[in-house]
Amino acid sequence: KGFLGQQQLENALTGMDLIIIPAGVPRKPGMTRDDLFKINAGIVKTLCEGIAKCCPNAIVNLISNPVNSTVPIAAEVFKKAGTYDPKKLLGVTMLDVVRANTFVAEVLGVDPREVDVPVVGGHSGVTILPLLSQVKPPCSFTAEETEYLTRRIQDGGTEVVQAKAGAGSATLSMAYAAVKFADACLRGLKGGAGIVECAFVSSQVTELPFFASKV
Repeated sequence: KGFLGQQQLENALTGMDLIIIPAGVPRKPGMTRDDLFKINAGIVKTLCEGIAKCCPNAIVNLISNPVNSTVPIAAEVFKKAGTYDPKKLLGVTMLDVVRANTFVAEVLGVDPREVDVPVVGGHSGVTILPLLSQVKPPCSFTAEETEYLTRRIQDGGTEVVQAKAGAGSATLSMAYAAVKFADACLRGLKGGAGIVECAFVSSQVTELPFFASKV
């Protein structure tokens, strides 16, 4: 069953176990993820208010950019409503992992599905930190390869925006990453063991209140 518009938001959310939020405007040439903040922050706030009211125990996969900023906003909305559970608010950074796996696989000459690159930090520019020393299968890179891969992974989103010349951002790859992450969440809800993915979450890894790491 489908629902449309804010007037049907409560019906759409009631009883849900997993909420995926991709809503918001896409990046255009010359825009950073921070430029999206003014518009997308309001959208995320409205949706999270609905979640707090209709399905406060749901797991929330937040895709709307800038994830580095929208996740803290969502957390504050849930705190205000008294429904905040840091273990259930997940900023989706899976696209960075998908890109990292792809670019590393190209350098190694293997199938991307055989590669796992942890990506930590955040979901924007230099905050995207691929841990190339922890790649599986184990491998090593020259200084030049490390610099190339890091830059390519960090600039992957900008590269797509420029290539589309104003027609949008990374839609197909983001959809794939979102489904991959949502599937991991659903398998976890069903009691699956050993399910680990990177996400931007409330964290005590560093002094930062939120940090992307394996969860």
